[in-house]
Amino acid sequence: MGRRMKAVVKLKPSPGAELRLVDLPQIEPDEVLVRVEATSICGTDVHIYNWDPWSQERIRARNLPQILGHEVAGEVVDVGKQVRYIKVGDYVSAETHIYHPRDLQALLGQFHLGERMKILGVDCDGAFAEYFAIPETICWVNDRSIPPEFATLQEPLGNAVYAVLGEDNDVAGKSMVLIGDGPIALFAVGVARCSGVTQIFLVGMSKHNMEIGRRMGADFVIDAKRKDEDRVAYIREYTGGYGADIVLEMTGSQQGIEEGIQMLRRGGRFTAFGIATQSTLQIDYNNGIVFKGAQIQGISGRKIFDTWYRVRNFLSSGRLDISPVITHMFALEDYEKGFKASLALPRRSAKIVLFPQEEELKKAQARMAERGLAPKGAK
Repeated sequence: MGRRMKAVVKLKPSPGAELRLVDLPQIEPDEVLVRVEATSICGTDVHIYNWDPWSQERIRARNLPQILGHEVAGEVVDVGKQVRYIKVGDYVSAETHIYHPRDLQALLGQFHLGERMKILGVDCDGAFAEYFAIPETICWVNDRSIPPEFATLQEPLGNAVYAVLGEDNDVAGKSMVLIGDGPIALFAVGVARCSGVTQIFLVGMSKHNMEIGRRMGADFVIDAKRKDEDRVAYIREYTGGYGADIVLEMTGSQQGIEEGIQMLRRGGRFTAFGIATQSTLQIDYNNGIVFKGAQIQGISGRKIFDTWYRVRNFLSSGRLDISPVITHMFALEDYEKGFKASLALPRRSAKIVLFPQEEELKKAQARMAERGLAPKGAK
């Protein structure tokens, strides 16, 4: 193992990133060093790549340069002196919320919501590299039956699992509306199907991604762009006039939030996951929440490690097949093609997986071919 490695680095406070040779991470006593087998592009990475107002405020120019990326799977190649449970050779992924053990939320078991929590690839160097370092406390040991192109997606899949199941895991036999057709919404469709949701409505704007939603198990697909269709009335028609038991809002748009609240039945659960472009939005507070008796739940990350346990079981059992959501696979060197695909309109991408090692990319392509799929990317 050499002293230098390839990494995708945010160097300047402006759009873009660069592939650079950088020093291998030096692990702290409580950290492990991981050889990356697969990593994947998240919406957060796109924000940082574009250097939008959120990135400018959260990361700030003075903290650059910084390696991007936080969704990952790989093999542990070294451990610090204080590491007790993770071993060299373990096949791991990373819970990206690096929690502070003395935060009140951590003491109460809400590890994903701490005041002093840091996020991998946002507040410190990430995983778009050949190697990365993380604390032992956020390592998740993967089932070997889960290939790297799936294992890297457990972090966003965990968002979907948490959003679908909520705090009480009470979804079987219920109806659910998912507003949005991004990767996590598409994952959520599959999770809902596996978890016994009996009516799944997917509302989106991309014909390409909505078709993926059908493959993942959506019963009804609704075009959010159509001006001549009353989407709220449509949902009510197919739910006995009551509205859906559960609504997952995954866009953060004014339209999505307004319609989602209207689609929800009295006493139902409204799950807020999408990030709004501006925090102050107008809603019908009285009729949409108070008099409706709505349960409102915000989703930030995943429950550590309850959600990871469920995600691993979904994937290792074969009950949940997330392969249709993987639309592109590239070598790490082709990261710009990945970001370009993420940003292209009309949208024709979902999850984009990057591979620092050519042999891992070829293995993943072969596995996808066995499933009858051919994600776009290197041939």
